[in-house]
Order: sequence, then structure tokens, then C-alpha cells
Amino acid sequence: MLAFTGPGLLIAVSYMDPGNWATDIAGGAQFGYLLLSVILLSNIMAMVLQHLSVKLGVATGRDLAQACRDHYSRPVSLALWILCEISIAACDLAEIIGAAIALNLLFGIPLVVGVFFTAVDVFIVLFLQQRGFRIIESIVGGLIGIIFLCFLYEMIISQPALASVLGGLIPPPEIVQNPNALYIAIGILGATVMPNNLYLHSSIVQTRAYERNESGKSMAIRFATIDSTVSLAFAFFINAAI
Repeated sequence: MLAFTGPGLLIAVSYMDPGNWATDIAGGAQFGYLLLSVILLSNIMAMVLQHLSVKLGVATGRDLAQACRDHYSRPVSLALWILCEISIAACDLAEIIGAAIALNLLFGIPLVVGVFFTAVDVFIVLFLQQRGFRIIESIVGGLIGIIFLCFLYEMIISQPALASVLGGLIPPPEIVQNPNALYIAIGILGATVMPNNLYLHSSIVQTRAYERNESGKSMAIRFATIDSTVSLAFAFFINAAI
């Protein structure tokens, strides 16, 4: 199990990004515990999709991008590639600006300098990637652990109403009856289910050493699914805590 632990932590980062936190804060501020069920259902959907991504990578030995190139025509593959590049640029833009604003708020660093620092750390991650995924997984796992402990502490001192929290996990009809709640619910769903994770997960799951036969692949799928499911459970706790 320890040998297969790691890829789930990397994909869990996308389920705890500023887009998730913004929609979670908006939903909690306006509707309290009403939209907790949307976060729960979104994470369950994400667990299923990541499981399918794991199966694709392990069973075929190809990631999602390679599988698309193998099975789609060249025009369709090019269109998918262009869409992915646009999505990558849009996501990176939000993360870079968000990191620069955070550095400015915390340390008074000018936005331009903050953007430079954020760009540099991207190259550091790319450099570390050449030395193996374990280093990156350890760094990301440590950061996620810090985030988890912070929100666990906040949950303890805020003492939320347990009955209301459990009640919020049951989808109420108000979600679809209230246009404002429905709008935020759609935002939560869109921010939670990240297509880029399907490309990433189907690739990095292949970095593990396992026998490339039927029994070995079955074992790899089983442990990789446990890894991703547990990691997404952490992401659900953090998003729900927000």
C-alpha cells in the first residue's frame, strides 16, 4: 500500500484549489450547511472518475492523452490538444495571480515580484520531477498534511453543530428550487470535478513498479484506487470544513 501511496495526493491538490474554496465559502456564507451534500456528491463523482482513470492507465499502459491520440482522428486529437492547452493556461493564470496576491497579503511583496517567485517554483517542481515522483509526492503530501491539521484545528475550536452538518449531507429540494443555491451548486460541481486530473492520474499511476500481467495490474488498480479514494476523502473534509 505504501508503494502505491502518492499519486492520489497529487490529484487531491486540484480538489483543494482556490476555485473550490471560493465556491465553498460562497455557499457556506449564504446557505450554511445546505450545500454540503453537493460537495459530497461531487467528491463521490470525482472518486469514480479517478478510479476509471487509474484503470485506463494501468490496464492499457497509456495515459488519457495517448489514448485519445490512439483512438480519435487527427483533427479531433488536435482539437482536444488545443482545448487542453487553453485550460492549462487558464488554470495557471489563476494560480499564479492567486499566489502573488497571497504573498502580497502575507509579506507585502509586490505583485510583479510575487508572480516571478511563483513562476520560479514551477521550474523547481519540473526540475524535481526529473529526479523521481517520490520527492514531489513527499512535498505535496506534507503541504496537504499541514492544511488538514489547520482545518481540523479550526473545526475543533468552531464546534459546528453536528446534527446540522449530518443533515446537510442529505440533498434537500431547496438546492434546485432556489436559483442562487443552484448557481453555487453548479459552481461547486464544476470546481470539484477537474478533467486535468484524469490526464495526470492515468499517467503518474504508471510510475509504480508492478508486474505487467493480469494479476499485477489487478493489484495495482486496487491499491491505486485506495490511494486516490483516501486522498479525495481528505479533500472532501477540507472543502466541507471551509
